[in-house]
Amino acid sequence: MDSRSQNVPAFRHYRWIICALLFFSTTFNYMDRQVISYLKDYIFCVPAAGGGFGWSNTEFAYLTSFFTAFYAGMTLLVGWVIDRIGTKLGLALSLIFWSVCGIVNAFVGKLLVSHIIIRSAFAVGEAGNFPASIKTVAEWFPKRERALATGIFNSGSNAGAMVAALVVPLILISFNHSLGWKMAFILTGASGFLWIFFWFWLYDTPRQQKRLSRAEFNYIHIDDEAAAADANGDKARFSWWRLFGYRQAWAFFFGKFMTDGIWWFYLFWLPDYLEKQFHMATKQVMWPTFIVYGISIVGSIYGGSIPLTLIKKGMPVYRARTTAMFLIALAPLTVLLTQYFGDVSRFGNAAATLAIAMISIGAAAHQAWSANLFTMVSDMFPKKAVASVTGIGTTAGGIGGVIVQMLAGRLTDIFKQAPQTAYLLMFVVCALSYLIAWAVMKLLVPRHKPITDL
Repeated sequence: MDSRSQNVPAFRHYRWIICALLFFSTTFNYMDRQVISYLKDYIFCVPAAGGGFGWSNTEFAYLTSFFTAFYAGMTLLVGWVIDRIGTKLGLALSLIFWSVCGIVNAFVGKLLVSHIIIRSAFAVGEAGNFPASIKTVAEWFPKRERALATGIFNSGSNAGAMVAALVVPLILISFNHSLGWKMAFILTGASGFLWIFFWFWLYDTPRQQKRLSRAEFNYIHIDDEAAAADANGDKARFSWWRLFGYRQAWAFFFGKFMTDGIWWFYLFWLPDYLEKQFHMATKQVMWPTFIVYGISIVGSIYGGSIPLTLIKKGMPVYRARTTAMFLIALAPLTVLLTQYFGDVSRFGNAAATLAIAMISIGAAAHQAWSANLFTMVSDMFPKKAVASVTGIGTTAGGIGGVIVQMLAGRLTDIFKQAPQTAYLLMFVVCALSYLIAWAVMKLLVPRHKPITDL
């Protein structure tokens, strides 16, 4: 029996309330993740005699790489679990676990191995956010709106980075040297628990949501097989190993492998780049990073709207998606100019602004790319498998992320006396990865072919 009742007020656009909940969970996810970047110079890489840990760039890369590796590995399991226990419980448990681990990070001392252990556990919790969120979008939005909804919630990754860019330096300034880094972990980790209340109050699947009108329920299922699938709920069983037999899955995996690490690089290494390239202090880094992530929000939302515009003009969904992704893949080429414009001897005081502008375009393009890449999963796979495919793809992205993190750490140590060279090489990687990914994905899946036999 339909759970919607005539006695319960129905909302015409309730799906956007769900999207807002996903936006805030992603915001907390990336805020907690980003804390470590703003502690790098202030705590981890200053001499131990000054109160810090005295780690090298390579040791910092070990920390972020272990986080990335565990994040990648656990999404394999987490996506599978969420497809079975459902999005409501799956996302809630993920946020609770990563928030607790974030708080515990304040009490592990100075040993690198201690931070690696707790940061790896933290990654296990964080791994659930995107598989659960992408599955939720597939459940709550018609195909034509999924890239836009994904772009909106995915912009929470930028919002979280922006909040961290403002809040963490302020926390460090507000407390003494030995307490500031601990409070940064505690306050950011604890803030996510407020979201849990709203999630349990407002979220259910469309079939179970009593606030959802019949008209909106029908609209959500207007252009896919979802109405029939939804009748079985969001907990369905299938052969997980069969996913590896589909070219569509490998196209998504490769796209994530090639491009996820670029965003990890922007998150973990942008503050370090600004400090070394332009000799900015920790407090000065706050605003440039805030700007980069702020512009990326625009990229995420606008990138998600491009396919919708093309679809309204009559273009088929898959063609609209791949066309949008090709156009987006061209934008990161501007990152190749970062070190040219970042040359202080050539552009003086304007160099930092020009370099930040190039990075902003690249970061915004990544978010636009990511919104469409995630949506390809729900375009091609049935809802019952969306979290699993997303989880496996995120694992592939995490492997790419580990490679990028280790490359950045190794290059910045090798070119310690010339960090400009290290970052020039990294920006070349950032610029070209998307076009390579698009070409291989298009080769694997030249035409739209949804999976119907899973």
